[in-house]
Amino acid sequence: MDLPTRAEIETLGKHRGWPSVTIVLRTTPLTQAAQADRIALRNLLDTALAEVEALEAGPRLARAIRQPVEALIEDDAFWAEQANSLVLCLTPEGMRSFRLPNRLANQVEVSDRFHLKPLLRAIAFPHHAWVLAIGMGATRLVEVSAELQAQEVRVPDLPRDAGDATGRGSHITRKGDMASGLATSEHALMSRYARSVDRALRPVLAGREVPLILAAAEPMASLFRSICTYPHLAAEGIAGSPDHMPNHALAEAAGRVLDGLHAAELQRLGDLFARHGSQGRATTDIAQAARAATRGAVDTLLVDLDAQLPGTVGDEDGAIDLAAQANGRNYSITDEIARRTLNTGGRVLACRRADIPGGGELAAILRYPV
Repeated sequence: MDLPTRAEIETLGKHRGWPSVTIVLRTTPLTQAAQADRIALRNLLDTALAEVEALEAGPRLARAIRQPVEALIEDDAFWAEQANSLVLCLTPEGMRSFRLPNRLANQVEVSDRFHLKPLLRAIAFPHHAWVLAIGMGATRLVEVSAELQAQEVRVPDLPRDAGDATGRGSHITRKGDMASGLATSEHALMSRYARSVDRALRPVLAGREVPLILAAAEPMASLFRSICTYPHLAAEGIAGSPDHMPNHALAEAAGRVLDGLHAAELQRLGDLFARHGSQGRATTDIAQAARAATRGAVDTLLVDLDAQLPGTVGDEDGAIDLAAQANGRNYSITDEIARRTLNTGGRVLACRRADIPGGGELAAILRYPV
């Protein structure tokens, strides 16, 4: 997968230039079914370029957008490894591609800016995670995602096991050690092991906001938590020694952890919205949210991933101007509100409508009343 970071999405959000094309394609991780996805991508590309050419962009711009996509369609190695969706951000100058775990609907957006909500969905809630399986006999990092096969990740300098990290020829096997607590020397060796693992993970996880789920027995679980430098280590882990747990079993256990994180975060945000609403610091009104985002007043925005609301938002006052339909010169108003929230340091979660307080296109928690 090619998951975007928040920094990458912010960079894409600052882009301005017409034409900017966003293509969202539902894909399958089954390599043998990829031919249908290639055909679907070519059809979406034709739709996008027809819109570009209808606005008198000229054949040169259309050709510049077409070429990298056609090359991607012909790239067998690229299609051999797919996730559940593919997002392409295209300009005449270049292309960015992201393979995402989320099941997104096919979509084409043409404007002077990229459509961000499909990418925001990928980082909104943890449908994807790393599992760190650290035992006395083995260490591995496993990438897990909803409905995709778990994959072990190569991590340079990751110790193979406790003995590799501490310089001992064999790991701790005395039953009493794990049951009654380690002697000081053994505790020091395990601490060295944990620090070696944490150090090896830093360059792999740097800049990511994906949950890291720890699979470990005590006392290693508590010890690693005490020294871990990754800020998104999940509070709940997978108990017991992972040495003999296959990757698919780790993925199943991680899925239950992720479901719990998702439910807890939705509950927390719903409660926060209700409290702020009583103080005039929350809204489901799109016009008010647009003004607030323009002023930098939105702290957290929950926005409907599938909302179609074309128009424009005033650069200075945030006034919205609704359009009857998308036309290549306007854009998604809710997407623009999300962009402005990101640009002013707010948090944006692209959600299904059922998860949004009030059940509307969006819900904004404000820093101050607007």
